[in-house]
Amino acid sequence: MSATPETLTSPTDDLGANDLGRFGYTQQLSRRVGTYASFAAGFSFVSILTTVFQLFGLGFGFGGTAFFWTWPAVLAGQLMVALCFAELAARYPLSGAIYQWARRLGGAVVGWFAGWTMVIAQIITLATAAIALQVVLPAVWSGFQLVGTDSALSSKDGAANAVVLGCLLLIATTLLNATSVRITAVVNSVGVTCELVGVVLIVVLLTTRAERGPSVVLHTTNLDSTTGYVVPLLISALMAAYVLVGFDSAGELSEETHRPRATTPRTIIRAVVASGIGGAFLIVAALMAAPSLTDGDLATQGLPYVLTSRLGTTPGKLLLLDVALAVCVCTLAIQTAAARMIFSMARDNVLPASRQLRQVSRRTGTPVAATIVPGILAAVCLVVNVGNAGLFLGLASVCIMLLYVAYLMVTAPLLVRRLSGSGPAAGVDEQGRPLFSLGRFGLIVNIVAVAYGLAMAINLGWPRAEVYDPAGAGWYLHYLPLITLAIVGLGGVIAYRYQRRAYHASIGLVLPSAAAPAVAEAEGAGA
Repeated sequence: MSATPETLTSPTDDLGANDLGRFGYTQQLSRRVGTYASFAAGFSFVSILTTVFQLFGLGFGFGGTAFFWTWPAVLAGQLMVALCFAELAARYPLSGAIYQWARRLGGAVVGWFAGWTMVIAQIITLATAAIALQVVLPAVWSGFQLVGTDSALSSKDGAANAVVLGCLLLIATTLLNATSVRITAVVNSVGVTCELVGVVLIVVLLTTRAERGPSVVLHTTNLDSTTGYVVPLLISALMAAYVLVGFDSAGELSEETHRPRATTPRTIIRAVVASGIGGAFLIVAALMAAPSLTDGDLATQGLPYVLTSRLGTTPGKLLLLDVALAVCVCTLAIQTAAARMIFSMARDNVLPASRQLRQVSRRTGTPVAATIVPGILAAVCLVVNVGNAGLFLGLASVCIMLLYVAYLMVTAPLLVRRLSGSGPAAGVDEQGRPLFSLGRFGLIVNIVAVAYGLAMAINLGWPRAEVYDPAGAGWYLHYLPLITLAIVGLGGVIAYRYQRRAYHASIGLVLPSAAAPAVAEAEGAGA
């Protein structure tokens, strides 16, 4: 059922609702997200404990100890993207951030495809995050291995068990996300606090048990240079590329955040910087403490192997439980972001079944249908791949490539605007202070952001048997990211044309007040 606007709890919330009204929308979602919860939304999507634990083996396996240097390189590129997003978050504090920003910068068609690509990417990312439980839970207790005996994610048993654990987690996150904004924010904030504490503890404990010094990152141990250094390091960069995304999810909660014009830009940047610093220390500490860099265990077993072998069974398993909590919170945050993206697009009546997807529950204050859909579709992504040993790498590579493509549909139109002299306008936030701005550095930051995003999207999509088909199942898997991108594009064209025809067929009907201005704007932009 449709929600009436929430009773606002403070003058700043009232100001936020009036601000939202200037974009043609009414306040439907509850403004219950504070500064820390906004930061937590971005940080938990990145979730360095989840993603570094998942992909450390990939990075080290291809790049050896030198793979560390791919981390600051990717961090620098993503920070440029985050700075561009921060400017836009201050000027367009709306749910469905990537869609809303792209639509206002590049027109209705660009915005629609940015939103469509982002929704698909978020659903696949949700599935990828959920199966990360397989990396840690069986290492804590063998009873979590419900299918077969081999817990390695790259094995058939491990892949099947990952699907079971992932589906159970998706059920839990869907129920929580659909139940309460406040409880979800609290769980997210508590989880992020535990993750931050866990990162510090892991770094400190591993450093005290170091086998070698930090100069280990200056060596090329385990780096296969038969094809030169560039190729293996480009592949190992996929690890950092997968980790350092999702910071824009703080923008997805703009309509639920107190003082979003002032808060969201800074929380986006803080999420990237905190993740970058924490992840760098985590990688260096693991390389310093690993029992061996040459016996192959670090590449195949990753960080769980380092923790349990260097810290002992009990302390290691306790820290792995903290990693499991981070996985759960990461999955929760991704689903929250996906739900808000779907809600925002449906509110503009540009998705199939928009009428159902834009409904906000009067009792819970959440977009229930928009929350359930990504949970179900992510579970389908897992179930249809039961027993596929290449499941994780395939899903990870596909979802990150799509995210980078969606980001480009924001940064590229923003660059065009800057070059034409119509960059982000000046203004003031809810406290009367100037909006976040890059000033005279905006153009160079934007150029770097677009160049980096394009280069990394190509790197992610480049056909590679060792990444996309390690089991040698078929040559077509080498092109999995490109095939997926083509399917997403074709599906987007079909869905877009279908929804446009449906809109024109219903011209005589009264559209919801929030959707009417957006649809009118879309039509005027040549949708």
